[in-house]
Amino acid sequence: MSMTIGLAGKPNAGKSTFFKASTMADVDIANYPFTTINANHGVSYVRVDCPCKEKEKECGKCTDGIRLVPIDIIDVAGLVPDAHKGKGLGNTFLDELRQAQAIIHVIDASGGTDEEGNPLAVGAHDPLEDVTFLNREITMWLYGILERNWFKLSRKIQAEGLKLELVLADQLAGAGITESHVNAALIETGLVRVEHVKWTEADMIRLCEALERISKPMLIAANKADIAPPENLKKLKQLKKRVVSTSAAAELALRAAAKSGAIRYTPGDKKFEILDANLNAKQEKGLEALQKLLETKGGTGVQECINRTVFELLDLIVVYPVEDEGKWTDKNGNMLPDAHLMKRGSTCRELAYQIHSDIGDRFLYAVDARTRLRLGEKHELKDGDVIKIVSTAK
Repeated sequence: MSMTIGLAGKPNAGKSTFFKASTMADVDIANYPFTTINANHGVSYVRVDCPCKEKEKECGKCTDGIRLVPIDIIDVAGLVPDAHKGKGLGNTFLDELRQAQAIIHVIDASGGTDEEGNPLAVGAHDPLEDVTFLNREITMWLYGILERNWFKLSRKIQAEGLKLELVLADQLAGAGITESHVNAALIETGLVRVEHVKWTEADMIRLCEALERISKPMLIAANKADIAPPENLKKLKQLKKRVVSTSAAAELALRAAAKSGAIRYTPGDKKFEILDANLNAKQEKGLEALQKLLETKGGTGVQECINRTVFELLDLIVVYPVEDEGKWTDKNGNMLPDAHLMKRGSTCRELAYQIHSDIGDRFLYAVDARTRLRLGEKHELKDGDVIKIVSTAK
């Protein structure tokens, strides 16, 4: 499935560093607001155990049994208070964010930047305020879209007997809102039991708050955790949200060192191996500091953010389609050639359609490559399944 994670947050919180660390794309990073003007699009990866570990030989698509499955990631312009009114690059930010199915909110956990991203002394700003303001800005952005034509829409629903959920979803479609999102929000807020013509401004804002939570699930990356005051991290961890302590700068340094051949490091590892015997004193000292950080923190947190967003927030699984259920290969002999991200609860026929619409149309049955059992079209797939799809000839 096509899936995009958005990196959001105020300027100078470390979004671009996080983006570069997770994609190794060439982007500008600087210690001042609005380094990112236009959104950066890139490819990152979720880390999973490869099924080939169950076979006698490796598939060639993984490293030491670790498979990296690609996803799209977008680093949008920094957000400042009142962005929904067009302040800063707010309109650009919110327009780009609609592409994301989930959000990693990168905040400066060190408290070393003010609400607009200007540098301060570490600990001078409360990062909890950043969590609140992003939610508020997205909510008010949705409210602005809904409120714009509400009087006319409300009367049209009443006069023509239109379905409320469909009209709301159509009005908010540009923000990535679907009918199922609207249904869930109406139920959560209780507004499903209130005539829409009686909704107050507060009711509509409450609906948009629910839509924000439902349509844009969010994980918080408590960035710059290596220099953050412990009380900041403690407060953030107490939020009723998924929070991961991160050091995007450390992850970027590790990936750069791995790319240069100085170390062996796979994203998400809790340690690395030095390969270059000719490091200078400065390089050795830098790697010692990175190794100490990995040991004390259990990793940089960047890969954990991506994995938890995909597998917890979005509730996706990984499925591996093959053509030879015995060797787990395609017709050219490539072992486990593809890894598909799918919503938990997806069926064999849905996998067939994801591979190709013709295969979905001509679906006969599937085969579990591990058990060799035949599976019907409505069989629910499990994470890590290796599946052969059998279809009729054209």
